[in-house]
Amino acid sequence: MSDVTRILRAIDQGDPRAADRLLPLVYDELRKLAAAKLAHEKPGQTLNATALVHEAYLRLVTPPRQQGTEDWESRGHFFAAAAEAMRRILVERARHKATRKRGGRGQRVDLDKIDVAAAERSGDLLALDEALAELEQHDSQAARLVKLRYFAGLSHQDAAAALGLTHRAADRIWALARTWLFQRITES
Repeated sequence: MSDVTRILRAIDQGDPRAADRLLPLVYDELRKLAAAKLAHEKPGQTLNATALVHEAYLRLVTPPRQQGTEDWESRGHFFAAAAEAMRRILVERARHKATRKRGGRGQRVDLDKIDVAAAERSGDLLALDEALAELEQHDSQAARLVKLRYFAGLSHQDAAAALGLTHRAADRIWALARTWLFQRITES
């Protein structure tokens, strides 16, 4: 059992100092994960990788935690939950930006380059989130594989191992999930 898994179990058992011991062990990996997530976002974000790590970390270790995060099974389970927390934070921010109260569908335009509008990527993230929620209802294992690969930044082999799948089964599920998501996103 790794140090991370032991500390996660201590957090589950209510040890108030366990969270303080966990962050130094996982911070660098969480920071890389957050940077990978933000690389898919529109340039000029006010949220940086450090802020995303801190927000996700607080959601994971501060009571009341989100449903389904109790009883950490392993280090991989923690990082999968961290990836999911980061995805939710980014989706919440994209939804917040899209509301009419905050400017709705308006786009920021640089006055020096008035003829070129910046591409809006938050809509892409929202469409992916909606399609992923549908996929989760249809095939939860495929949705978990997509989350681990796309949002957690895991390699194909690491994601397969985290889900307990063979490489060939993960290939098949990945192909199915990509096709399914592509169809749902292009339909909307």
